[in-house]
Amino acid sequence: MAVNSDLMRGVAEPVILKLLAERTMYGYEIIRLVNERTNGAFEWKEGTLYPCLHRLEEQGLIESSWQLAGAKPRKYYSITRKGIAAMEEKVREAKEFVGALHLLLGAAN
Repeated sequence: MAVNSDLMRGVAEPVILKLLAERTMYGYEIIRLVNERTNGAFEWKEGTLYPCLHRLEEQGLIESSWQLAGAKPRKYYSITRKGIAAMEEKVREAKEFVGALHLLLGAAN
């Protein structure tokens, strides 16, 4: 079952930064990897990903460059040093949130 897109928006930034800390990627590659690693639970669309990428780039957390992939150019994204520091904080916050949510929802049983 796919997770509600409103819930996914809240975790998009730490997820994107974490993936880009692994390697440079283009947009569709990020979407595909998120889908694969969550066994389809996170079905990201372009409308979820690209606004977040633009916001992260404006904040200086990621940078982009155009590269040829075969005959067509692709925009690749990579994390900056500032982005690595932000990623560590955002991932920590996301884990704390998930832990607290688990406690709250688990307590409701």
